[in-house]
Amino acid sequence: MHRDTSDGHVNTVVYSVKGTDGSEEKGTFLGDVSFVKPSSLPSNFVAYDSLDEATALGWVKTALGSDRVSEIEKQVEKNQVYGKPF
Repeated sequence: MHRDTSDGHVNTVVYSVKGTDGSEEKGTFLGDVSFVKPSSLPSNFVAYDSLDEATALGWVKTALGSDRVSEIEKQVEKNQVYGKPF
């Protein structure tokens, strides 16, 4: 994650989706999602230091949308993946 250290606002989440069949890895998809910092932080703001994996994953899935999440999952299952190298 990339964040603003002054207030803990998360600017970018880099994620990885891996498909497996038992112990065999079938495919991997890498991507990132950016979040625009509002002029004032909302009452339900969660700072970086208070984040857990489930919350961050929820943000990514919401930002991508259910159709895109399904598309990525299908690509990983079929070993037809693309993404960004690091």
